[in-house]
Amino acid sequence: MQPEVYIRKLSAVLPNAPVGNDQMEAVLGMVGGLPSRVRRTILRSNAITSRHYAVDPQTGRATHTNTELAAAAVSALFDESFAAADMQCLSCGTSYPDQILPGHGVMVHGLVANAPPCEVASLSGVCVAGMAAMKYAYQSIRSGEHRHAVAVASECASAVMRGDNFRAEIESRDWENARPEIAFEKDFLRWMLSDGAGAAHLCDSPNPRGISLKIRWIELVSYANEMPVCMYAGGEVRNGRFVGWKEVDAQERERCSMMAVKQDVKLLNENIVAYTVEKALARALAKHGLQAAEVDYFLPHYSSGFFRDKLAAGLANAGFAIPQEKWFTNLAEKGNTGSASIYIILEEFMRRFPLRHGQNILCYIPESGRFSSCFMLLEAVDAG
Repeated sequence: MQPEVYIRKLSAVLPNAPVGNDQMEAVLGMVGGLPSRVRRTILRSNAITSRHYAVDPQTGRATHTNTELAAAAVSALFDESFAAADMQCLSCGTSYPDQILPGHGVMVHGLVANAPPCEVASLSGVCVAGMAAMKYAYQSIRSGEHRHAVAVASECASAVMRGDNFRAEIESRDWENARPEIAFEKDFLRWMLSDGAGAAHLCDSPNPRGISLKIRWIELVSYANEMPVCMYAGGEVRNGRFVGWKEVDAQERERCSMMAVKQDVKLLNENIVAYTVEKALARALAKHGLQAAEVDYFLPHYSSGFFRDKLAAGLANAGFAIPQEKWFTNLAEKGNTGSASIYIILEEFMRRFPLRHGQNILCYIPESGRFSSCFMLLEAVDAG
């Protein structure tokens, strides 16, 4: 008989003081010495009022790496009931690691104080990378191979969003009197993404006291067989073909800011709900038979407040309408931290909501990289 899997504890790490909308460009720096023409429009639409950056606002220098944020989130899980030495599996997800190799997971492992030798996995992607890490940890316990596993997701988007990163692109412009600005698909994301990390301790038994979250199921699906690249870094889409950074020389990479994070906003808006909500949810429901009335709380990760009503419409189209009074997200105050977002949402949710035994929490995590989606169903378990 396969063991059940429980989330015993969650942690969240958000670097430095919150950064308000009017402070963002001062912290990240202007591109070409001029303010962005789209910043205010994007901020009105995304409904984010503050976020965190691993950047010293006085010097503009980085205060943390992606790896350091992840390691801090892992270390925050350790207490009198779960020591670092108990960790048997460490599963790490991120969109943009600090290096191409070694893997992100082993770099995090190397920074966790008192960590033992253990199984380590590095999961890549965009927002769903965090849930891929969660599922790896879940399956390591479900299989009976391990009793204790840690899943962690982290992002340090500011490292590639600072204004100085686009200097070569701006300086390469050779027309006179042209406004020095970067393309919309790059500038758009500068006002959407932020930094943070979250981690979860998974175990084959619940907490001896208080609430644990039993993982009922995790459903991950990719529609890359049907959809083109939408959100990306380390490449460009040219004439319908994705060109990776290894296909061009270093000068060309700099001139095009090829390592910046980019998004095809039109493709996103036209497809994100249909693929990551309607199609993915129908697939999960056909397998598990969940009814909307059984969901006590809905924890969605969406990148922008612009998508909230669209998400609600997508749920209704799938025959799974969930009243918005059951929803919880902290996007407005914590920002869009990509793969770490659902961990940061869950950590705050567990602190703020008095859960009762048997209540169901449905989590939704979309990804526009090439259109992937994840739904996870949790059940509150009270040891008392």
